[in-house]
Amino acid sequence: MTEPCDLPATTARVLIGERKLSPVELMDSCIARIEAIDHAVNAIIARSFETARETAQQSEATVMRGDELGALHGLPLAVKDLIDARELPTSFGSVLFADTIAKEDEAIVAMLKRAGAIVLGKTNVPEWGAGGNTRNALHGATGNPFDPDRSAAGSSGGSAVALATGMVPLATGSDTGGSVRNPAAFCGVVGFRPSPGLIASNSRNMAWLQISQLGPMARTVSDACLMLSCMLDRDGRDPLSAILHAGGSPDAATYRDPPRIDLAALRIAATTDFGFAPTERAIAETFRRKLASFGSAFRAVEWTHPDCSNADEVFRILRAVAFLGRHRELAEKFPDKIGPNIRDNVAEGLGYSAADVARALSMQTDMYRRWQAFFGAHDFVLAPAVTISPRPWSELYPAEIDGVKTKSYFHWLALAYAVTNVGHPVVAIPAGRDGAGLPFGIQVIGPRGGDLATLAVAREIEALLAANPETARPVPDIAWLQRRPPGKPGFKDFD
Repeated sequence: MTEPCDLPATTARVLIGERKLSPVELMDSCIARIEAIDHAVNAIIARSFETARETAQQSEATVMRGDELGALHGLPLAVKDLIDARELPTSFGSVLFADTIAKEDEAIVAMLKRAGAIVLGKTNVPEWGAGGNTRNALHGATGNPFDPDRSAAGSSGGSAVALATGMVPLATGSDTGGSVRNPAAFCGVVGFRPSPGLIASNSRNMAWLQISQLGPMARTVSDACLMLSCMLDRDGRDPLSAILHAGGSPDAATYRDPPRIDLAALRIAATTDFGFAPTERAIAETFRRKLASFGSAFRAVEWTHPDCSNADEVFRILRAVAFLGRHRELAEKFPDKIGPNIRDNVAEGLGYSAADVARALSMQTDMYRRWQAFFGAHDFVLAPAVTISPRPWSELYPAEIDGVKTKSYFHWLALAYAVTNVGHPVVAIPAGRDGAGLPFGIQVIGPRGGDLATLAVAREIEALLAANPETARPVPDIAWLQRRPPGKPGFKDFD
């Protein structure tokens, strides 16, 4: 593919600054790609093309005047439909909010715009981000770009598909149980979940609870770094951010291009399951094979993992408490207009006692401290990003894995929430395809607060993977998607 929309964000930004690529040309290319294939995958659920083109024209005029340009100047951006972008709908994938138009930008959107990014639309999500399958009764399902009958994962599924197919070079995401990492892995792109507080949120209603974090999504690690550098802020509305950045905001330039790291000096821990995740045998074997292709680059690779005892219980309780805090009123007022994931999470949260929550918080603390001890002997952890290969989106969640019944609708996300529980930085990077011919992703998990180092290591691994056709980032067949029929009848009738 040679269209402007397929360029890495870093490359496009350099070309714009050199007056070799017009922001208008780039925007028109992205819009043309959306119009050509979105019928097949349903990634963009709200469009702002006219405004985006006008803004691109203004961006071009700025370039031609020789004015100073922002780090993201002229780059198209898609915003996840859980995040406000002014004058665009924020529906949360819910029929209750179908007509809600955002009056202001959420803080991270405002920051990205100030850096020169241009919002062209919103991306699809599960209802309120609840679940690892991007489908809802308002906008329907988002199909995987390598097989639209299969899931793009979630909840940032629309963002991942938009990136994989060249609709945009950058997209916002958010991650609780892997909502940035799982779609990135299923679609062959990059998703970064930062340390709590690195990216401030002015909309998280339980601001002290760290399990949900905003994060950048892109096609390469360098693109994710570029985007991240424009999302850093010491925002007092987020107490985690205010504490982390008490000495001042982080240096954007450093995050834009993290210092190089010598892989040959690193001690790597590798795991297929963290000792508890229900990873498919085929996925575990694929991970072992992929790691064998580049593992010699490290000082040492040891098959071990931090102690994740009680990880399921910790995540189950804290997740339910978060949903209870956010959605109880909706569930009580409109029980017939919300989906099963929201209803069930609220009901589960109501079923826990204060003693249950206290126990979960105590177990989470113990787990965090065990991880710190583990990282005293290991520099980074590598693991598969997801326990399974993409399944049909018509399956609400995997009820079984390798013939064994899963414990809950989110149990298959265990490889992701093992990391969520302890708050370590983690990036999902593409590593070719799995045995079924679908995208496969690897998690690179860093030490506490080691966001820069984690991104630097991920970038080095990405380069090794890109050099091998068996592990290079897979690219969807755009011509094939263009010929695909629109979504099937009953696209929104699955619940």
